[in-house]
Amino acid sequence: MAFPSAPSALWSVSLLTVLFAAAVHSNIVYDEDPLQPMTQDETVSVGGTVTLTCLVPESDNSSLQWSNTAQQTLYFGEKRALRDNRIQLHRSTSTELSITIGDVQLSDEGEYTCSIFTMPVRTARATVTVLGVPGKPQISGFENAVPEGGKVTLTCTSTGSKPPAKLRWYRGEVELEGRPDVVEPVPDDPTYNVSSELDLEVSRSDDNALITCAVDHPSLTSGDKRSEQALRVLYSPNVQIVPHTDLPIEGEKFHLQCLGNSNPEPTSYLWEKKDGELPPLAKADGAFLRFEMLNKSDNGIYVCNADNGIGNNLGEYILLVQDAADNMPDPTAMSTTSGVDHAVIGGVVAVIVFILLCLLIVLGRYLIRHKGTYLTHEAKGSDDAPDADTAIINAEGGHSGAEDKKEYFI
Repeated sequence: MAFPSAPSALWSVSLLTVLFAAAVHSNIVYDEDPLQPMTQDETVSVGGTVTLTCLVPESDNSSLQWSNTAQQTLYFGEKRALRDNRIQLHRSTSTELSITIGDVQLSDEGEYTCSIFTMPVRTARATVTVLGVPGKPQISGFENAVPEGGKVTLTCTSTGSKPPAKLRWYRGEVELEGRPDVVEPVPDDPTYNVSSELDLEVSRSDDNALITCAVDHPSLTSGDKRSEQALRVLYSPNVQIVPHTDLPIEGEKFHLQCLGNSNPEPTSYLWEKKDGELPPLAKADGAFLRFEMLNKSDNGIYVCNADNGIGNNLGEYILLVQDAADNMPDPTAMSTTSGVDHAVIGGVVAVIVFILLCLLIVLGRYLIRHKGTYLTHEAKGSDDAPDADTAIINAEGGHSGAEDKKEYFI
């Protein structure tokens, strides 16, 4: 067997190195190709609208084109190529071609191609994923009311989802754990039907409770699609006796009411008195026991037995009749209270009168102390004159001292 010589082996290694470097260089150039179109994958729900965008970093005035999954041309630049009114031009420039597809259907799912007609032709692909929107869930398995302690199996079903939906159970706001979802593909269709079962053992607290089945799916926001089922539970009476008043008084009317608290409501009531018969003036009237006139002899324990066909139960009430005299208002107490009130009013009036008298005395002293004084010295010295002429002269001289006159006014 002949082996290549050392020079030829070195030549082969060098050739391989050059080719590898060229390949690497070509990939780098390709990745940085300014004319290479760029696209993005999109996800849309059935009936929605999706936008496909193709971009090139630079333009050499070559035309951009979008093709569908069957390689049919949708748009060549601004020109429509396929007559489908659901597909519209969104934007067309030298570096971008964007189109929209409305009312998307499951058949629109697949790879779409953007091409730029350079030498060579460059392409990029965008995958459109179409979500099948699940239908509103339907709850079955509950037809008639269930006796307390019975078991119920509810089934929730939702159709047309893609990918398969997730079903969740709730009682009010509390999530319940049902059986694992059962997923069934729809023949000749890419969607799925999903079902789930919930087992419940009901009690009287479940009567009228709402059980909810909600669909969880990427095409829906939380709580978009859900259905509710109200439970109806049959249970025996829980008896409570309610008095007409908490203070039964001798000689007055009075009645007791028997509350069944059951489903259905009680159909019969039986009134009894422990250790004796009902009083002569006590009359049983269905859920009521009426006393026309209470008497001390009516004291005792009264029992109501209620029956609704599912079961029966009884409740008790202890009647203690109060003396009428014990509940009459005390006139002596009223008189005493009235007397105290009058004394308080009289004391207040006396204090007010005393304060008014003090104010009058202070005001009088103030007025007397500041009373006005009026003094004149007119014709001063006339009394000492020996005759009339002298008096006149003295009087005239007195006018010269007019500045000595003083007058005080208030």
